[in-house]
Parts: sequence; structure tokens; C-alpha cells
Amino acid sequence: MSEKKRSFDWPALQHRLFRMVSVGVIDDNINKGYDILSTAVLILNLVVSVMLTFEGFRDSCGLLLERIEAVTVFFFAVDFILRLITARYLYPTLSDVKAGARYVVSAAGIIDWMSFLPYYLPVFFPTGAAAFRMFRVVRIFRLFRINAYYDSLNVITEVIRRKKQQLLSSVFIILVLMLASSLCMYSLEHEAQPEVFTNAFSGIWWSVSTLLTVGYGDIYPITPLGQAFSIVITFLGVGMVAIPTGIISAGFVEQYTRLEKIGDYAAEKAIHFIQVKVGKSDAWAGKSIRDLKLPHGMIIAVVLRGSETLAGRGQVILQTGDILIIGAQSAAGSKPVELKELTLRSRHPWNGQRIRDLDISRQTTIVMVRRKGKVLIPRGELVLNEGDEIMLYSKVSLNLPPEDQVSL
Repeated sequence: MSEKKRSFDWPALQHRLFRMVSVGVIDDNINKGYDILSTAVLILNLVVSVMLTFEGFRDSCGLLLERIEAVTVFFFAVDFILRLITARYLYPTLSDVKAGARYVVSAAGIIDWMSFLPYYLPVFFPTGAAAFRMFRVVRIFRLFRINAYYDSLNVITEVIRRKKQQLLSSVFIILVLMLASSLCMYSLEHEAQPEVFTNAFSGIWWSVSTLLTVGYGDIYPITPLGQAFSIVITFLGVGMVAIPTGIISAGFVEQYTRLEKIGDYAAEKAIHFIQVKVGKSDAWAGKSIRDLKLPHGMIIAVVLRGSETLAGRGQVILQTGDILIIGAQSAAGSKPVELKELTLRSRHPWNGQRIRDLDISRQTTIVMVRRKGKVLIPRGELVLNEGDEIMLYSKVSLNLPPEDQVSL
């Protein structure tokens, strides 16, 4: 029994669960599957919630829909518990208890426990069932976790965050104008139609529908002064709506320009990465990274071993099956390397010829031949066949026919 207790590694399991529930961590099938499952459960729950508002669906398959809702809400509860017990990795500087408390009061935590708690509260407080049902709409905010997959959604969030001061200023101006126009309209119209403009709030309702260009038509001025004032407010409303729209549009342009510049700057000092798998017969198997004696400027950044991701530290012993992420800096003063990949078609003149017999420039070298997914060393005796994919390196421009070229 004691050996079993010692073999149980709770921190490792805790970290494994944290990676599983963290959206966007898809380094293995379990993490990817959990992300797909949680997204599918959320969408299913929202669809069921909408269907339950239709009387026809409630009459024909109400029991089934309620059971689906119960299962999906239970999944939200389990998801919340998993996130709660792994919160220490979300806030690594805090203890388990403090990290859990921080998660519970965070925006994401509130959305998570509000996704399931209102569903169970009517069991203990039956009189508040209607109010608790209203809070179930919070579940829809879980969709924002999809941000982890789509850069475009992240851009929206980043634009709002960067422009929040300007947006708050425009909202403040709209609120001031709304309050001022509502009081003015109440003063102008109250005597003419006291049953419509009964108080200042009636003026606020008219002001909102006018400034935001909605125009419901349920409340409107009938006096000449009121109508003239309404025309002015309508024009101001168009401008007020355009202010936040212009701020957000300019923010999008700035953000995409910034991302392009970051890409340009990164290209100037690029580090190129490749993936290499360590095979049984490779000399690197069984050696530590520090013993490999890699050339200056080349590093092993990451070692992928099964579901584990290891940092490329010197003491790491490489094993058969490891996938190495190798990076190398561009050589100082080096010129761009021109590589071309071509696929041999049925009538290509290289079909059936040995590499040493090919009529190609001395400044052009065949660096790799891929045949049916297998990489072949381009020795002089190798005979090329139809369908072979050939990688060429050249110091001069290669003008290959378009039908022979394959984009890299």
C-alpha cells in the first residue's frame, strides 16, 4: 500500500488536468479531444436552451431536451471543479487555496460557476426559480474561450482593450448628450402631451431611440419647438454613433499594421526551425544535448517526447522516437537561398536517368529526393522515376516550367 501511495504523483496529475482544461493546449489527443468536447457541449446546451423556448418543441420532445440540458450542465459543473483544483497552475505564485479563491472571483471563474449553479439553486430555493433561470444566459459567455483558436477574435479583444479610454470617452459624451436632450424634450413636450412625456425618464427613452438611430416611433414630439429640437438631436445622434465606430475601425487598422510590422522585424533576424525525429540507428539516440556539439548558432529548442514537451536543456538525454525542434540563426551577410521543388511528370526528360547523368548547372544541386513519402539521399547512382519530388538548391535563378513547380 505504501508503494502505491508513493507512486501516486498528485502534482503531476494536477498539471496534466490543468493542460487538459486549458483552452488551446492541443499538444496531444486528450487535450484536443477535451476542447472539442467542451465546445460541442456548450453549443448543444445553447441550442437546447433556445429550443425549450418554443412551445412545439416543449410539447413534442420536452423531456429529452431537459435531460440533455441536465447532462450538459453537469459537464459545466465538472469542468468548474477541474479548473478549481488546478488553479495553482493558473496563478503559480499563489498557494492552492488562494489560487482557487482568485479563480472563483475572476471573470472566467464567475462565468464558469454561473453556468451551472443557477440550474441547481431552485432545488434549495424554489421561490427564486424564475430569477435563477434568467442567470443561465451567462453560459453564452463561455463562447469567448473560442478566442484561443482564432486570431481574428483575439484582434477584436485587443482592439477594445487598446482603445478602451477613447471608447469610454465617447460613451460618456453620448450619456451626457442623452441626459441633456431628454430633459430639454421633457420641458418642451410635457404640457402638450403629458400622458406621453410623463417624466424625465420618458424623455430618456425618446433620447435613446433617437440618438442611436433606432426610431421606434412610440414616442415623438408634436410641438414645433420639440420637432425642431428633435431634428438637431437626430443629426447629433448620427455623429455620436459614428465616433465609437470610427475608433474601433481605426483600431483594427492599427492592430493589423502592428502585426505586419512585427512580422517584418522578425524576418530581419529570423531563426529558422525544423522538426527532426530521432530514429533507432541515429547517433544522437542515448546522448545528452550538450554532447551533440551542435554548430554555433544552432540550438535544440524543444524535445517532443510522446505527450511531454521538454525544454532543450543540456542534460536532456535524447531517446529513440523523440521529435526535435531545431533552430538556427541566419548567417551574417548571407543572401537568400533559392530552393525549388519540382515533381517529375510522365514526359519529363529526367525520368529514368541517374542523377550524375543529368544536364544541370554546376551551380545547381539536388539536395533531396522524396519518393512516395520516403526521403532518399540524392547519390549519383540514384535513378529518378515519375512522381519523384526533387528539391533543388541553386546560386542562380531557376526558371522551371510552372507545371513542374510545387510551392514550398
